[in-house]
Amino acid sequence: MTRTSRTGPDFTYRARPRALLVAVAAAMAPTLVAPASAHAATAKAGKRITVGAGETLELTETTTATRLTIAEGGAITVPDGYSLSLTVNGVETGSDLAALTDGSGGVATAIAAGTYRGKIVLTVAEANDLAYSTLTFPFRQAIYVDADGVDESKSVPSDVLGGTVTDTGATGITLASNGEAFNGVYVTGGGSYTLTDPTIAFDGNGRCDFIGYGASVVGTGADTTLVLDGANISNVGVVRTAVIADATANVVVKNSTLHCADGVVPDEYPAAGTGDTRYMITVPWMLGLSGNVRTTNLLGASTKASYINSTISSEKWGALSVDGGSYCTLTAINSTIANTGGQGYGSYAIGNVTEHFLGCTFDVGDYALIHWGASAHYGDSTKDAVAALNDSLDIGLTSAELSALPVKSTTVDSGRFMVLWYATGSVTIDGGTQVTTGETAFVAKAVAGSVTVDGSDGATINPGNGVVFQLMDTDRPSSVSVSGQPWSSETIGTYTEPTGSPAKSSSWTTTGSQSTDAKGTFTDIDLTGDFYNSVRGGGNASLQGQNLTLSFTRSTVEGVISASTAEHSVSTITKDEYREISEVTNTPSAVVNNGVLVTLGTGSTWTVTGTSYLSSLTLASDAAVTAPSGKTVSLTVDGTATAIEAGKTYTGALTLTVA
Repeated sequence: MTRTSRTGPDFTYRARPRALLVAVAAAMAPTLVAPASAHAATAKAGKRITVGAGETLELTETTTATRLTIAEGGAITVPDGYSLSLTVNGVETGSDLAALTDGSGGVATAIAAGTYRGKIVLTVAEANDLAYSTLTFPFRQAIYVDADGVDESKSVPSDVLGGTVTDTGATGITLASNGEAFNGVYVTGGGSYTLTDPTIAFDGNGRCDFIGYGASVVGTGADTTLVLDGANISNVGVVRTAVIADATANVVVKNSTLHCADGVVPDEYPAAGTGDTRYMITVPWMLGLSGNVRTTNLLGASTKASYINSTISSEKWGALSVDGGSYCTLTAINSTIANTGGQGYGSYAIGNVTEHFLGCTFDVGDYALIHWGASAHYGDSTKDAVAALNDSLDIGLTSAELSALPVKSTTVDSGRFMVLWYATGSVTIDGGTQVTTGETAFVAKAVAGSVTVDGSDGATINPGNGVVFQLMDTDRPSSVSVSGQPWSSETIGTYTEPTGSPAKSSSWTTTGSQSTDAKGTFTDIDLTGDFYNSVRGGGNASLQGQNLTLSFTRSTVEGVISASTAEHSVSTITKDEYREISEVTNTPSAVVNNGVLVTLGTGSTWTVTGTSYLSSLTLASDAAVTAPSGKTVSLTVDGTATAIEAGKTYTGALTLTVA
């Protein structure tokens, strides 16, 4: 465990426990002022400390040493109300998380047995115990900040290398950890703090990214503002998140690079994972993904996180996440959002969140967005749009910073899909946004997902498999309740493909638009690709039916638009087949409970490339339905051949055939 010595900071203290931190490149930090209740430590500074097997050493004040040996079965403890952290040569190390099955969620850490050599500091700090659901997580952090500035009694100054640290911000510092569940900077209680050019490298597991236990930086609490400018954060470890925004805080990240890579999942974690958020440390495989760390998470009520001119990437799982929050706002401007391991999402949206992506580049494995009830916008970073967000969201960009930001269009490159809807919500695509997907662009799982695309400034949609929109039944297996484990459920459900023909529902109307429809609205755009509605209805999954409503204005569309029967390549999906989630092929088939309603507005043309089954077709006075060159298209309504005329509406069982 020997590491090359690095220069640590000096910390200047006031008489009271809370003091201004002034860190410069100098010698190892001195001992923290001991709490009033502390007694003399058993081990003295500068000594070699040995804890034998079966022995317990209680430290009551911060202690330094040149060598520390802890035998197997030996332990170092601190009094109740305090935490213990070990740094060697300025790197937090040695902290091991307890087992998940210890009865309390494995939330505590202990210093692992072994021999440590170098500039050793054992910091005894006041506890920062934070509750999440039924668990309490004992946070330890290099720098603790509240409304009064840095609180050294809750900090681990020996982990801060180089730079300067004050009550309002830190510049040029380095934070490193190869232990587990150690936090970097924790800002709370209405504090305002700016981190300029920090370097943070954590290697080791965290434990809960629904509260940020083990994250590099956390901004939490009403009136709290945390700004990162020029940050370089690189973490490796299970849920060793880079940035957490929580509980109404405002977190701004600019000119920064954030990356998180997977760690090694503890052996006691259930093989299929759990959706119990107290314990969830892997992405639920039912999303069609794998991975065990997401780079950011946005939590709490009305919390804001903004990323400007930055790169945010994860190995797998996700780069930008909103999970466990409500009415939050996630913003990215002129930023790159990526997955480096071939799987993952760009952003996750839940809890009525609003997401803005202006001038961003997405290079993601599976989804640009997983949508659980939100509104999301992909567009250009025009001066007016950026200035409006800067004002409304208190991003804090100066006039000089606003002027320096170039106007860019958003580019989405996704290995599989653009958007996956699991709940009602909207997506808007405009400006010069270019969407390219390996497979289907938009997938809605039996929910009222809606997408509006305005191509007047050059926006395009390019699906790799030729399917623009897929409305389908959910194929997401459910979690299964378990007993005798700390977690309440495990994701061991199975999806089984329905068989036979769907039963016609007597209560579902397919010919008129309804509030539960999935919708696509396309303006001033040329589209090539198919649109399918394969929802079975008739009581399948308690759903009587669902319609797909499509509207085109001054647009052309070339492809099949139809009700369909969708099939997976396998009849059952378990964890072993997780990549089969969302993967279906379509056979156009007559409408049953899956109405398809198409409106060709002014200036629009649909070139039908194959047999299409609709329940409603409306044509503006200058709209047209055509066939590819050398072919003709014909329409039957309820089995009767019918001429296709502009300015008319047709309802019933519509079949368009190309010959």
